[in-house]
Amino acid sequence: MAEMNTDIEIARAAKMKPIQEIGAQLGIPPEHLIPYGHDKAKVSAAFIAEARNNPDGRLILVTAINPTPAGEGKTTTTVGLVDGLNRIGKRAMVCIREASLGPCFGMKGGAAGGGYAQVVPMEDINLHFTGDFHAITSAHNLLAALIDNHIYWGNEQGIDTRRVTWRRVLDMNDRALREIVSSLGGVANGFPREAGFDITVASEVMAILCLATDLEDLEKRLGDIIVAYRRDRSPVFARDLKANGAMAVLLKDALQPNLVQTLENNPAFVHGGPFANIAHGCNSVMATSTALKLSDYVITEAGFGADLGAEKFFDIKCRKAGLKPAAAVIVATVRALKMNGGVKKEDLGAEDVEAVIKGCANLGRHIENVKQFGVPAIVAINHFHTDTPAEIDAVKAYVAAQGEEAIVCRHWAEGSAGTEELAHKVVALADRAASQFAPLYPDDMPLFEKIETIVKRIYRGSGAIADKSIRAQLKQWEEQGYGHLPVCMAKTQYSFSTDPNLLGAPVNHVVPVREVRLAAGAGFVVAICGEIMTMPGLPRVPSAERIFLNEQGFIEGLS
Repeated sequence: MAEMNTDIEIARAAKMKPIQEIGAQLGIPPEHLIPYGHDKAKVSAAFIAEARNNPDGRLILVTAINPTPAGEGKTTTTVGLVDGLNRIGKRAMVCIREASLGPCFGMKGGAAGGGYAQVVPMEDINLHFTGDFHAITSAHNLLAALIDNHIYWGNEQGIDTRRVTWRRVLDMNDRALREIVSSLGGVANGFPREAGFDITVASEVMAILCLATDLEDLEKRLGDIIVAYRRDRSPVFARDLKANGAMAVLLKDALQPNLVQTLENNPAFVHGGPFANIAHGCNSVMATSTALKLSDYVITEAGFGADLGAEKFFDIKCRKAGLKPAAAVIVATVRALKMNGGVKKEDLGAEDVEAVIKGCANLGRHIENVKQFGVPAIVAINHFHTDTPAEIDAVKAYVAAQGEEAIVCRHWAEGSAGTEELAHKVVALADRAASQFAPLYPDDMPLFEKIETIVKRIYRGSGAIADKSIRAQLKQWEEQGYGHLPVCMAKTQYSFSTDPNLLGAPVNHVVPVREVRLAAGAGFVVAICGEIMTMPGLPRVPSAERIFLNEQGFIEGLS
């Protein structure tokens, strides 16, 4: 039985095909695959350029209700759906993000799916993989070093050292580095100043890599990064420090999508990894747009709940890349709905239909929100063995009352056999050409109004509040020509509000905007709300304590 195996044991037993065979399924010749061992490869820029003349397939987004400690299984469902589509004879591939080492060794775990719906090699994907995150970290910190070096050697650009906005990054949860003082130790080490670290997945370089369309676009975006301000408040760009060329060199290989496979040997692009609670939470435009040229159906996911990942997928990624999603799948579990209905994690094993119905308010809100973008939606109930028929029926009845359909999926235990019904339904939904996709707000709406639009229409809050200085900063950016940019909300993933303990579907709450950052290279404005941190900390009992090499040299504890 699948329930008797761990994710890592299932992944380790996988019968993987050579990556050249997976490439052949997509029409990628061996010479256009840059292999990283036998089971993963990057796709060449030359092949990607040639494939741009192909017609597009249909794009399906997988999103979810707000995450809880009970688990939702969004990536697992994404992978399971692709396997299901291929099982019923469709040409489909998956596009998901790479895993950050921070949550792997912290609390969340990996990002390769689970059970019999995984991408493999799971251990590689969840650890160093093809080195993309290390390249992003290095390029980001090269820019940081060049800023301090420029100031040290005379500061020709007139950088106000009090207004250096470029922090350093590390792909690890390390709260001790959130706020630091750099350049201590005397004249030879430069000018001391306050600084700090973010996690790599919150880096603007990560966002740029995931939104760039080719190497030329990447280098231009890197040059557009604002790193500091002069005393007259004029911006200093990375290109002013001649940094973008060297940064692009470090990122040249990282820009190319990574090809791997599912447990059922179906093709998968795993590329890029911005968080959805502090960044835009989607895999790369390069991977998604290339996949659409190679498959009839492309299944991608956006991080955390639909209030974060899906909103940013629609308002940032689709807007900027010209993507038009055909349908959306909203993942829910009976367990998570019960938690939203007030049940404690330790009590989830007992049947509680009343709590399921109460918790369905969270699911209903997400259904309404996705439909606001003009995208048809279907609900996938990710099945757990503790789910009872009465609880499942309650979810189905609730979703039907919203005018949509909920399908039970057993991909964790059964692989593609557990998603056949969902696959048929998704094809029918996507092929109806009913999607009338449009972003939530127009480009020319003022920046603070964009924030308030998201707060009111997606979070159902009464409004956003911000200090006068924050509003003034947004106005100044509008005057400098950045008013057309979309906004990227950095907010807790656990609630529609900024209070992670406020579950369900709260209304009329206020969303405080604590800070705003201009990501001019990525092409959006970040609004940091509530207590969200751009450098997470480790939990009391981090996952790292359970990860080790066994006597056979295999990794244990990674999930």
